[in-house]
Parts: sequence; structure tokens; C-alpha cells
Amino acid sequence: MLPLLGTAITLVANLYLLVLVVRMVIDWVQFLVPAFAPRGLLLVLANAVYALTDPPIRALRRIVPPLRLGSGIALDLGFMIVFIAVVLIANLGRFLFSIG
Repeated sequence: MLPLLGTAITLVANLYLLVLVVRMVIDWVQFLVPAFAPRGLLLVLANAVYALTDPPIRALRRIVPPLRLGSGIALDLGFMIVFIAVVLIANLGRFLFSIG
């Protein structure tokens, strides 16, 4: 039972990590190319990615605000905390798989 649970947890966590990486790429493209506006299939993908990742990141932003590094520069700690938490959850799944 534990190997199956560990595999499921690891699979879901790794898929969510992939979605977080896609969000990071989309955010960087929008930052580096301000005129970028996704269209067509890319717009659908971007909307799906933001719909999946926004709820936990927004919840953490209310608790942990972005870290101000100067005028106009802020480091979003919510994204990093979610990313690290998902990595830890994936490791928990691997651990459950290994002890089963």
C-alpha cells in the first residue's frame, strides 16, 4: 500500500513542479519581453498554468509579502516557498515508496 501511495504522491508532485516551471518561464518571458502577449494555444496553456498555481501562491503572498530589494525590485517569496514545499512533498513520496 505504501509504495502505491508514494508513487502517486511523487507523480502528482512532479507534475505540479513541471507546471510551476512552466509558470516561471512564462513570467520570465513576460518580464524580458514586455510586448509579449500569448495567443491561441499558448494563451490556453498560460491560463491553465495560472489557474493551477495562483491559489497557493496568492495565499502565501498574504502571509509572506514579497521581499523588497530596492526601488521597484521585489522577490516573490510565495513562489519559492510553494516550489520548495512541492519538492519536499515529492521527496516524501519517494520515501514512502522506499519503505514500502
